Amino acid sequence: MKLEKSLWPSHEPAGSKGRVYVGMSGGVDSSVSAALLQKAGYEVIGVFMKVWQPDFLPCTWREERLDAMRVSAHLGIPLLTWDFEKEYKEGVADYMIAEYKAGRTPNPDVMCNKEIKFGAFFRRAMKEGADYVATGHYAQVARGDRGRTQTKRGMSRKEDMRYSMLKGVDDAKDQSYFLWTLGQEQLSKTLFPIGGFKKSQVRTLAKKFALPVAEKKDSQGLCFVGKLDMKDFLAHFIEGKEGNVINEKGETIGTHRGAFFYTLGERHGFEVTKKGTDDMPLYIVAKDLVANTITVVHEVRGTLECESKDITVSQANFGAGFAPDTKKKYTAQVRYHGEHYKCKITTLTQSTFSLHLDKPAVFDAGQSVVLYDGDQCLGGGVIDR
Repeated sequence: MKLEKSLWPSHEPAGSKGRVYVGMSGGVDSSVSAALLQKAGYEVIGVFMKVWQPDFLPCTWREERLDAMRVSAHLGIPLLTWDFEKEYKEGVADYMIAEYKAGRTPNPDVMCNKEIKFGAFFRRAMKEGADYVATGHYAQVARGDRGRTQTKRGMSRKEDMRYSMLKGVDDAKDQSYFLWTLGQEQLSKTLFPIGGFKKSQVRTLAKKFALPVAEKKDSQGLCFVGKLDMKDFLAHFIEGKEGNVINEKGETIGTHRGAFFYTLGERHGFEVTKKGTDDMPLYIVAKDLVANTITVVHEVRGTLECESKDITVSQANFGAGFAPDTKKKYTAQVRYHGEHYKCKITTLTQSTFSLHLDKPAVFDAGQSVVLYDGDQCLGGGVIDR
């Protein structure tokens, strides 16, 4: 595969040198990112981030670090190990547990990026003298006048050389949804080397660079922790309480492990003891934390209490540095790889906004909603209702 100019981040020309600290997990994506940056002429320093892992799950970080060490040795670059156990436990795990306990559905991967990769790691890298940080995310950064920026008086003016986040070119792997918390400081100093490639091309590059992890399978599941059953994980921190599963008629048809474990729209993790005449899936459409019940129905579209065209959002962040236009239509995404809904912003403050979607969506409090203008990720927030 020929390395074209489109490989390089759009705000940094190919061949430009600088010191970049690369978050290396031991996986293919971060390893190829390091190799590409080295090829471009950067001074590359690998960093393995060690984070908290519960003692009831298999400990995998030593194996992952060993893979990162093999890649670093192959490329001839240093590999540092930075311990962010405390930051991960408090900022990601404790946050996630508290949100579920309150009956909300958090997105731990969003918080992992905010608190660890572009929080603790970013800050320490800058303190150590980095010009940039880089990760193996499928996203892109662009520089230029992609919109307007807010002045202190609330008026907008044209602003050159703002930084914007764009989707990765591989729709199946795009990770911009998880990165809506990034602001101008992070975007101006972040490189996403593989954002302009499809996953198949990244695999080809891994073989081209003869990386020791070229055939390694992709990691799945919770950020840094891996694949797990969320209800089993939460059960170690939140005491379960068996409750009733009821249908739209109010009849008890089964049991569940505790209403706070569940997300609206979910169709797994509860037991149905009173079977109907068909095997159609049942979807959770309501949960009552006081009564400890969940309500399920067969058909999601058109009849659900949890469906709505209106979303209220807090903790808003618009990374490009300007507020969206309330007169313009955008698209909204309420879950990773979920449907994109056409929408308009109905109210907007510095930290909150409300959306009206063109058709009803199923969502739960605590989830992230992310706004897009074409391929540009404007930002997002946490759903309140």
